[in-house]
Amino acid sequence: MIHKLEHIGVMVKDMDASIRFYTEVIGMKLVKRKALADGVELGFMSFPDSDKIEIELIGRGHDGLPDNGLVHHIAFTVSDIQAEIDRLKTFNVKLMDETPRTILEGDLIAFFFGPDGERLEFFQPASQ
Repeated sequence: MIHKLEHIGVMVKDMDASIRFYTEVIGMKLVKRKALADGVELGFMSFPDSDKIEIELIGRGHDGLPDNGLVHHIAFTVSDIQAEIDRLKTFNVKLMDETPRTILEGDLIAFFFGPDGERLEFFQPASQ
């Protein structure tokens, strides 16, 4: 039986830059960082008030990303999507959506990019 989403693994080029992005821009905290014997470095990120879902940053140094793929996108629930988009602009984050898009039954979404081109999404449910 599957109980919950454990973590999402994202391949990154620069662990320090990615940790900085996920802490300063997204508001997560670094839970654990570990260099493995095979040259891989791991960084586990979660939100300060919840450790139920983690993002696992997986890095091999500055020699580029492997060709086995990045995650398509990671979505974060927000309460005020336009305010979050405006906040991203202060960090000069590359945006796919300058304004929120409406999907399904009035939910709002906006996509933007992390430091390694990973696609990230803000999601504001209609039922707020």
